[in-house]
Amino acid sequence: WCRRPRSSADGSGLAALADRAHPLVGGSAPVDTGPVFDLDSTSLLGIARGLRDEHRFESGRKITFAPRVLLGTAENPNVSPVEHRAVRLAKKIAAGAQFVQTQYCYDIPLLRRFMTAVEDAGLLEQVFILIGVGPLRTAKTGEWMRKNVPGIHIPDSVIERMKGASDQTREGLNLCVDLIQEVRTIKGVSGVHVMAYRQEEAVAEVIDRSGILAGRTPWFPGRDQQINEDRKLS
Repeated sequence: WCRRPRSSADGSGLAALADRAHPLVGGSAPVDTGPVFDLDSTSLLGIARGLRDEHRFESGRKITFAPRVLLGTAENPNVSPVEHRAVRLAKKIAAGAQFVQTQYCYDIPLLRRFMTAVEDAGLLEQVFILIGVGPLRTAKTGEWMRKNVPGIHIPDSVIERMKGASDQTREGLNLCVDLIQEVRTIKGVSGVHVMAYRQEEAVAEVIDRSGILAGRTPWFPGRDQQINEDRKLS
């Protein structure tokens, strides 16, 4: 899931709706209309940071109440050369990005190369990195994704693992849990971004089985107030 505000007005509107984390991304080229190249994600980050930190629109007009938001962006570790992706990420961080969500990552060795490049660029302490993961429903789903979705890389070993399973949907969930377990060992990773297209009901199981919330209370509306009240009673 991501927001794709196209202007400073969109960003202000999202903040007014209490949307506190904005991933600002370029997005895919539209199918039924022409693309608009007024802004890219880096320049949009700069505009959003100006709204928040300098209390002004891009025109210079002041705003009374600045949006209080955490600014994010996207990056794709699957595209070579990975060193160039680290340079791109550095520019986005300089423009205002505080967290980054990546494309699906099914190739862990390739992801490790990307994270090494990010570390070598001195970026690990400057941004929170959330790695994109997700369950595959079938082997055919994986084959279709890597052929038709730009920026997706799924190794043959993953496809073969899915093909060899008697219950491919269940194996897709197992694969996602295994990916999370590997991802969490990589230096600089702050968390995962679970994308379960048309399998949204599986997200809770994946998170639970991965164990990444062990000892923590997941956020829900009113959680912080409840925690504070419980502390007072204790």
